[in-house]
Amino acid sequence: MNKTAFTILAVVAAALLSFGLYSAMTAPSIYVAAASTAKEAEFSEIFRIFYYHVPSAWTAFLLFFANFIASVAFLVKRKPGADAFALATAEVGVVFCTVVLVTGPIWAKPVWGIWWTWDARLTTTLVLWLIYISYLLLRRYSTGGQTPVIAAALAVFGFVDVPLVYMSIRWFRTQHPQPVIAGDPGSGIAPPMMHALLINFAAFVVFSILLVWLRYTMERMRTEIEERHAWAAVGSPR
Repeated sequence: MNKTAFTILAVVAAALLSFGLYSAMTAPSIYVAAASTAKEAEFSEIFRIFYYHVPSAWTAFLLFFANFIASVAFLVKRKPGADAFALATAEVGVVFCTVVLVTGPIWAKPVWGIWWTWDARLTTTLVLWLIYISYLLLRRYSTGGQTPVIAAALAVFGFVDVPLVYMSIRWFRTQHPQPVIAGDPGSGIAPPMMHALLINFAAFVVFSILLVWLRYTMERMRTEIEERHAWAAVGSPR
């Protein structure tokens, strides 16, 4: 690992996360301008979770896409580095997907009056999380020699759910709010809101790169140590 580059990236991530928090706290709530009732005004602050919920989802999608590419590369070339990168992106992607599933109900309870409803967006997101949790469990507890290949195949097929999650609120009538970005005519958000949203998205992407880099390095070190132990066990130093 290049310690200097890693340190610089860590400083950039910390700066962006701090600025993102400031932007989320000072930008208007997405519903403040449209609040027409006392209830909407009362709960306007809870909508600031939008500045974390949406960037977390976008970051998870990017990580699962990276996992998809790495898994395909591993299936084609059987490169250990591609396998390690696939595992790292899946682990970090699950973290951000978990943030999505946690922040969503926090918003839903005061607004909808319920923590969860089985609509298309929420259900497909939960299925996505379960797919990659299954991927990680397979990698953790299966000891067969074909485990990386089976896991890569699972990741490739599992990625199909990502576009389903994204398109669900466009294809189906759901209780989940309709898209405010690239949605129907008249959709969109005010520039200060978009600014805060993009700052947090950039912060989460940089932070996720930092985590993937760290986890990838650890996985490569683990693999090398296991290989050395295996060669030592058969009396062939490497």
